[in-house]
Formats: sequence, C-alpha cells, structure tokens
Amino acid sequence: MPIWTLTAQQLHLNYVWKIARNASATKTNLLLRIAGQGQQGIGEAAPNVRYGESPELLTQQFAALQASGLAEVTSLAALDALLAEQPTAHALRFGLEAALVQWLAACAGQPVWQWLGVPAPARRVPTAFSLPIMEPEEVAGFLRQQNAARFEVLKIKVNQAAGLGLLAEVARALPNHALLVDGNEAWPDADAVLQFLEQAATLPGLRLRFLEQPLPAALADDYRYLRPRSSVPLLADESVTDTADFAAIAQQFHGVNVKLMKAGGFRRGIDLLRQTRAHGLTPMLGCMVETSVGIAAALHISALADVHDLDGFLIVKDEPFGVVGEEAGQLCLREEKAG
Repeated sequence: MPIWTLTAQQLHLNYVWKIARNASATKTNLLLRIAGQGQQGIGEAAPNVRYGESPELLTQQFAALQASGLAEVTSLAALDALLAEQPTAHALRFGLEAALVQWLAACAGQPVWQWLGVPAPARRVPTAFSLPIMEPEEVAGFLRQQNAARFEVLKIKVNQAAGLGLLAEVARALPNHALLVDGNEAWPDADAVLQFLEQAATLPGLRLRFLEQPLPAALADDYRYLRPRSSVPLLADESVTDTADFAAIAQQFHGVNVKLMKAGGFRRGIDLLRQTRAHGLTPMLGCMVETSVGIAAALHISALADVHDLDGFLIVKDEPFGVVGEEAGQLCLREEKAG
C-alpha cells in the first residue's frame, strides 16, 4: 500500500497580499504526498477563508481520512468512495486528487496532462500578474520593483473605496496596458458597479479587459441586470465553485475563472472549463496564493483555458519547490523537478 503524508508549509509573501475582504503577509498551505511502487505524487491544498477553510480544519479532515482507510486508496474511484463518506474541503480534495493523479501518471510513465486525457499545455503559457490593494502613491514604485510591465495583463485587486485611485495610477504608469479588475465581491449592487465603470472610462490611458466578480455571488438578479449594461466583459469567480448552473451563469457573466482549489479536483476543473466554453463563455484558469506545486498542476490543464491567471507562486517569498519557471511573463513546467 502507498504511504500518504501531509505537511504544513508556512509561506512568507513578498508583500502584504490585500484584497477586498482580507490582508496577510504569510499563508499556510498543506502539501499532500503519496509514495509507493518507486514513484511519488505531490499535491497542494491552499485553504481559503471565503469558503470556510483553514489549515487546522484541513489537517483534521486529513486525519479522519487516514483513520478511514486513505492508505488503501490507489485509484480515483477509491478516492471518490472515501471522500463520499467524509466531509472534505474543496482545497483538500484537490490536493489529494492532484497527488494521486501525479502518482498514477508516474506509474503509467505519462505526463499528468496525457493521463488526464487533455491537450498538451503550451511550452510557455502567459499569465496575468496581480497587484494587491495598496495606497495609490505606492503603485508606481510597486510596478517598477516587480517589473510588472513584462506581463501581458495586470490584474488589479480593488475595493469600492480605492478602486478608481489605483486604476488611475496604474494607467498613468503603464498607459494602455491591458488590465483585469478584480472586485472580490466588493460592490453592493449593480448600479454602483455601473457608476464605477462610468468613472473609470474617463481615466486617461486606462484599458480595461475584464471585470471579475464585482458583486457578491448571491446577487444573481443584479448580475443579470449588469451583464448587458457593462462596458467591460464580466468574469465569474466566487459565483462558480465546484459546480454551477451554467445556463444561469451565462445570463450573468461573459466568462468564468475556474480554480482547481475551489473546484475540488482536476476532473471537476476540467468539466467546468469545458462547460464554460460550451456555453459561449470565456474560460479562464486561476489560482489562489500557492507554491509552484499547485501552479504546475494547473498548467497541465491550461490548454483548456483562453486566459491564465497563475501568478500565485510569484507572490511567495523564496518559493521552495521550483516546479514552474517564469520568464518575460510566461510560465513553463520544469518536469525534472516535479515531485
């Protein structure tokens, strides 16, 4: 039988990561490993408070799975059967499935993408780069320090109070650079978002490509009102976790940001990306604050997405694994370091 282990990994960040609902300078993720038959697999779980997850909760759930027979799991069917009997957070589900899939693929002598039956990832995948919420006077220095201009798209985290000021400074420093604005559910209603977009349109040099999840996910009626009136394509994030009514989502958004951590596994993530495209929406592949272990997993299915926001490991100070490289705003898998 293979051996499963869980290890907490405290991550220090390069800067304070502030979004509309919280801020942090460190993050604790969990590494899941399976070893046996001369091979090993590794997955990452990045707990997210938005979904009621914490390192402590995931550690408790892993211990319960161990007590219920995790060591006997050697197939996805067996993993599914075990998870059906135990409450398991989406991030932990993904970490377990990612480790198991990597192990099974290694045993089969295949790369993960091939074992999963998806198209091969491009050798280099462009990613957006995210700016946390900060004081407007800090923006220009941050952009220079991070050499942010090398990324094709910049993702600007905003809240309702400071959004316009941040955008004005980014547009001043990098005029006409493609921007993705991420509200993380910060606005209270559709009219407030429309007012924000009207004001943003007056900023010189501003080029908005997408607006991501400006309203709380529960405000479906507001999203249906907003969609045909928005001057910028709307992306769903918190509105789509591991499942969704895509007929309803297509009435609210123009695209979907799929994250494997909230999907709870490769297979759910793949299905969500395919459903997104099938409903005429733009498929985007995103991430949490993760090490290169989690980002590498996402890269294996990256051919299914049109937009990629996989910079989570670039936020981590002294990223410990080096499974993914970045050059000129593009990512590549370093297979020789995987596992």
